[in-house]
Amino acid sequence: MRTISRLVAGVAVVGVLTACGTSGPAGGGSANGTGAIQVWALQDTSLNPIEKASVDRFSTGGAKATLQTFGNDPYKEKLRIAIGSPNAPDIFFNWGGGNLKEYVDAGRVADLTPLLEANPALKSAFIPSVLDGAKINGKYYGLPMRGVQPVVLFYNKKVFADAGAQPPKTWEDLLALVETFKGRGVTPLSLAGSQSWTELMYAEYLLDRIGGPEVFRAIRDGKPDAWKDPAVLAAMTSIRTLVDKGAFGTKFASVGYDVGGASTLLAQGKSAMHLMGSWEYVNQLGMSPKFVQAGDLGWTTFPTVPNGKGDPADVVGNASNFYSITTSSKSPKTAEEYVKTALTDPTYIDALVKAGDVPGVSGVETKLASADNAGYTQWIYKLTTAAPSFALSWDQDLPAAQATKMLTQLQKVFLGTQTPQGFVDVMSAG
Repeated sequence: MRTISRLVAGVAVVGVLTACGTSGPAGGGSANGTGAIQVWALQDTSLNPIEKASVDRFSTGGAKATLQTFGNDPYKEKLRIAIGSPNAPDIFFNWGGGNLKEYVDAGRVADLTPLLEANPALKSAFIPSVLDGAKINGKYYGLPMRGVQPVVLFYNKKVFADAGAQPPKTWEDLLALVETFKGRGVTPLSLAGSQSWTELMYAEYLLDRIGGPEVFRAIRDGKPDAWKDPAVLAAMTSIRTLVDKGAFGTKFASVGYDVGGASTLLAQGKSAMHLMGSWEYVNQLGMSPKFVQAGDLGWTTFPTVPNGKGDPADVVGNASNFYSITTSSKSPKTAEEYVKTALTDPTYIDALVKAGDVPGVSGVETKLASADNAGYTQWIYKLTTAAPSFALSWDQDLPAAQATKMLTQLQKVFLGTQTPQGFVDVMSAG
């Protein structure tokens, strides 16, 4: 859900996504690397037409480019097979971080650092924390091509007003609100606990607030004993504090996100808060439009933690999606020209904003201000541009096997079948 969701003005995109573009291997390269290119992207009924229009505009300038799109899971498998073969695309969609690092380590992805250094205006066009989402070992391997997706704390304004309460700014505030709402028969925090990725957001923010972004970076980079950092144990202990105090109620393990369970609880006033990615706004627009239109949906940042090393302005989530160039491209100069010109093209940016995306580029405040849902999209933009660190979701930034084990152990912590120390021990065992 969160890898293909993004802000859409007015409606949630649901159902089967259809492909656009052409099929077949990339080709047409010339001796000087300026032949035709093929671009691969994830299917999205709202954004694919914008991406195809961008490719078509580029093709009118003499160079030739085509777009092919795939469903989420088929795309990952097809890319994994194709990227080391003659059928690899010239440009491919990805999530940055560990998702991209696997291909970088295998030598399949072109280093775009020289391109950015030779074109400083291009580099400065992107929000630094978003651009860093595809920065690996100090080098850039992708450029942002869709909107930003930070995780924020949504809340029901009416429920808060009825309780005479204010959104939490500190950890102590949050714990106090747990007691306040429990006393009123309201679940303090919606949680779709049947899906472990929803629980991961608490781990990500707590670790950042307690230990700073460096702790997870060390884990991601595979540094020895990184999981044993005291901040990891403290984060897991804080999660257990929330669970033990009843912050998520007693039935969270049976609540789902894809079916709208946690979101509906918030909209109906049965829960007070919901920690979720920015796509929650469009989900609420689609499922509970009266709730949003009445002005009852609020949003704020994750609380600070006492004596924490993390900057309160740090965010976690999906910085953006990225376009990267394969090292096997037969037309690398054409591919470079496309990512250099197309992703900051005003027509492309305008189309993203109109679709409800919050592009990871600088200077779009005026465009957002005149678009639908401006209050929310402007807030998301300011949150992102001010973030010293924008950490990618752990399950996208870690190798697949490690991410799976981490999610399994985390869910056990929430369920109480694993202790915080047990989580550390299992993850440290490799």
